[in-house]
Amino acid sequence: MSGYVHLFIPGPTNIPEEVRQAMNLSMEDMRSARFPELTLPLFADLKKVFKNETGRVFIYPSSGTGAWEAAMTNVLSPGDNVLMSRFGQFSHLWVDMAERLGFKVDCLDMEWGTGVPVELYAEKLAADKAHRIKAVFVTQNETATGVTSDVAAVRRALDAAGHPALLFVDGVSSIGSIDFRQDEWGVDCAVSGSQKGFMLPAGLGFLSVSQKALEASKTGRHIRCYFSFEDMIKTNDIGYFPYTPPTQLLRGLRASLELIFEEGLENIFARHHHLANGVRAAVTAWGLKLCATEPKWHSDTVSAIRLPEGIDGVEVIQHAYRAYNTSLGSGLSKVAGKVFRIGHLGSLNEGMVLGALGAAELTLLDCGVKIEAGSGVGAAINQFRAAATATTARAA
Repeated sequence: MSGYVHLFIPGPTNIPEEVRQAMNLSMEDMRSARFPELTLPLFADLKKVFKNETGRVFIYPSSGTGAWEAAMTNVLSPGDNVLMSRFGQFSHLWVDMAERLGFKVDCLDMEWGTGVPVELYAEKLAADKAHRIKAVFVTQNETATGVTSDVAAVRRALDAAGHPALLFVDGVSSIGSIDFRQDEWGVDCAVSGSQKGFMLPAGLGFLSVSQKALEASKTGRHIRCYFSFEDMIKTNDIGYFPYTPPTQLLRGLRASLELIFEEGLENIFARHHHLANGVRAAVTAWGLKLCATEPKWHSDTVSAIRLPEGIDGVEVIQHAYRAYNTSLGSGLSKVAGKVFRIGHLGSLNEGMVLGALGAAELTLLDCGVKIEAGSGVGAAINQFRAAATATTARAA
């Protein structure tokens, strides 16, 4: 089929041409005297994306899953009590990892389509007078269901209870796209990955840690090797890694960070919200519903869209790819076959979103969903134009 394959999954996301070109270079010596000229500014600038001025950031040759493991094995000890919640495939996988690593997990199972139960967390923390809970976990953005949770509210619950537990946040599909403030919210370990808002291929796991987490790592008793903070700190401080780093990805990260800083984080957050509003307007016009059960859970990086009874989500995804060269996100686990997902994060603009919605409309019609042709695209156009008009009026 002629034309591009359109990528509208929630990661990996589209890679800007400047980033692709930055990675298109010959291999280089990762132990050369000049290598720290690349790496030391990378560590410093990556902290700015997390809004972490007081701690440090680690870059692992891994996916975000590796950074999950690095956070737990460096900072906690086997048998530690941790408070978690499960409301989608990725929060489930984090719980599964914690259990397999030997932590005592108090997991609150919530309806898929909702998010972190802050009120229940607050009750658990207030009742834990002996401070047995060593860490509280928050999946800021549940990619499987298109749900964003309130990290700041969890910090307020910890503070209200006077609880010293560490705060861990999975920000793989949020950091760099949705507002995140590590220092202000008192987040101790924040995890992300290269293939989402950072607009890179998969292969880099980012872990931004607080001073409190660094101190805890000195007494943590979990076995660690590849992900060891100690090994990383010794070499990172002079601009190197304890093993061979993916040098081309690091060059791409340099270009990606330049694009992020050029646009500005607050502008990026506003753009993602704007584009997400267009998708949500289309879903409403189609007469469909999001998997997220209430507006307070709506994600600005991915929308999981419920399909009518009798419509197979797997066939929707396959048909979009076969007929229209378009990759849409599939439903996972409990929502497999029941939803399809549109990723709207990273290097994206209105025209690209309209393309995603147009391909989705064609696919839905072909698969027997009773919607009016052009309804979703038209609603998104009206949403985008209304937002542009409002912005112009505010500026006048």
